[in-house]
Amino acid sequence: METNINQLSFDENGLIPAIIQNFKTGEVLTLAYMNETSLNKTLQTGETWFFSRKRQQLWNKGETSGNKQIVKNISYDCDADSLLVQVNPTGPACHTGNDTCFFQTLFSDEIQTRNVIHQLAKKVSERKQQPVDGSYTTYLFTEGIDKVLKKVGEEASEVIIGAKNHDKQEVTWEIADLTYHTLVLMELLEVTVEDIKKELYGRHIAKEGNKNE
Repeated sequence: METNINQLSFDENGLIPAIIQNFKTGEVLTLAYMNETSLNKTLQTGETWFFSRKRQQLWNKGETSGNKQIVKNISYDCDADSLLVQVNPTGPACHTGNDTCFFQTLFSDEIQTRNVIHQLAKKVSERKQQPVDGSYTTYLFTEGIDKVLKKVGEEASEVIIGAKNHDKQEVTWEIADLTYHTLVLMELLEVTVEDIKKELYGRHIAKEGNKNE
């Protein structure tokens, strides 16, 4: 697809701020700057390229660390003077080793749970790759798929019982248990959260105008 960057508004230094966001989770990873050259290289290579204001040179994210950012989508704001770059990261975005540069909290009045499914799926995957003694998740992987299937069945039944009792707290608790054990099963079968999201999107979101949805 042909891309025309002439519609963008670069500042007096020839730069435009670029917010980098995890394409799958929506988590904001970092804020960097691009000039026309780095933006063109980003478009050409499918990886993020930035302009360092401190070093006054181009840099490719992950060139030395290996923590690349594979570009999935680039959009710009209503004034065309900032970019939103959505990426699939292959490693941490921050030089500190954190997934995001925004890991320090200045103010918060509520626990953020938006990414909890992705975070839990990641932790489950880590337990499979790196077993931990005493971990329940490690125990499930050790026992194998029959044990996991049994737990999924048990939790599904308990969701039904809670619903029949019209007990919101019980249903919430049991659905959480069912979700966790389903994620373990998904990891065993190499089914990702993204696979499920795409399937749901295809069934319920993409079918615009379907009166049966």
